Amino acid sequence: MGTGVLSPARPPFPRLGGVLHCGSHSLEALADEHGTPLYVYDGDRALERLSTVRDAFRGPELLVAYSVKANPNLALLDLFARAGAGADIVSGGELYCALCAGIAAERVVFAGVGKTRDEMRQGLESGIRAFHVESAQELEVLGALASELGREAPVAVRVNPDVDSPTHAFTRTGHARAKFGVSPREALALYRRIADHPHLRAVGVDVHIGSQVREASPFLRALDVILDVAARAGRETGAAIEYVDLGGGFGIEDPVAGELDLPALGREVALRLQKASRPLQLVVEPGRFLVGDAGVLLTRVLYVKRSGGKTFVVTDAGMTELIRPSHYGGEHAITRVREGRQAPAEEVDIVGPVCEQGDFLARGRSLPLPSRGTLLCVHQAGAYAAAMASNYNSRPRAAEVLVHDGRAALVRRRERYSDLVRNERP
Repeated sequence: MGTGVLSPARPPFPRLGGVLHCGSHSLEALADEHGTPLYVYDGDRALERLSTVRDAFRGPELLVAYSVKANPNLALLDLFARAGAGADIVSGGELYCALCAGIAAERVVFAGVGKTRDEMRQGLESGIRAFHVESAQELEVLGALASELGREAPVAVRVNPDVDSPTHAFTRTGHARAKFGVSPREALALYRRIADHPHLRAVGVDVHIGSQVREASPFLRALDVILDVAARAGRETGAAIEYVDLGGGFGIEDPVAGELDLPALGREVALRLQKASRPLQLVVEPGRFLVGDAGVLLTRVLYVKRSGGKTFVVTDAGMTELIRPSHYGGEHAITRVREGRQAPAEEVDIVGPVCEQGDFLARGRSLPLPSRGTLLCVHQAGAYAAAMASNYNSRPRAAEVLVHDGRAALVRRRERYSDLVRNERP
């Protein structure tokens, strides 16, 4: 199985009357009202994508745990909570946000290689679904804390299946040289330790192989590994494994390639689960797949500059609003919000105002040369854009708008200069 572009029920951010819209709202009007840079999210599209995942992995026990790190905006989390989704978290802060938004604690799984005792306490006292443990020392700390509190800690071991997924080096998390998870052999040793501990209970087996993976075969190889671990853990330790967690990282369409054929992957996953030695719940952790193309970043052209044989389009958004291009080569479609005159296309670098040579949104991009003030739309910016934004160069972070059910709402105000220093003391 390879990749294929899934046809959405409706395209996100359609062009109506020559202007890009989010639902019935003109992106031009939203930028005029709220300023730029500006993130705009289509809540209806995000919920549509949640339905796509549920349809692909059909099953009464399916848990779709939204990967909060993709975009932790409370308004988006609230939409997912109301739709019955869970959460995949990697920090105490993400747990706090998920619970604030109304996501049920029993639908939260806690991953990450560096959980602190305080974060573990937070999870135990909240009653989360499980801790996805990634090392022997982490398991030791969790067991000791659970004993101190007199609570039972539900545990799934994150297995490193040594599957090298075809994606950027920084987002490959399932190969043996990655910091994530433990080998299948070590995982079985941890399940034996869990079985011997009075305050630990094995409930699942977890895996996550990377991000923007567009081929099904790496997921299936990883699933085969954790199904074997689940079966052996049951036979050798008596563990009553309840679920396997396939992780997330389902690739979406961008200027590089098309989207993972999720229904085809879902069919293969179902066949494997049917052959498992015992009935198992399936957990998946989509993040970008739910919100990536449901968000855009709006930015205005400040200047056009020619230098050294190159043409630079300087915008008011840069690496502080979208670090993916400079951090790990992320490619985002960039278009005018309003169709302009049909000027000849030029090769340009679209760069931001940050004082770094690595501050760019796109390089070597062919597009009709925009003029000062032109409003541009950076697509596929619903994930890992606002979530990774920073105040570098003392730049206030951008506002965020959510459009849902016909209504546009400001769901995060633009920071002010006073916000930059509010936690500081002279």
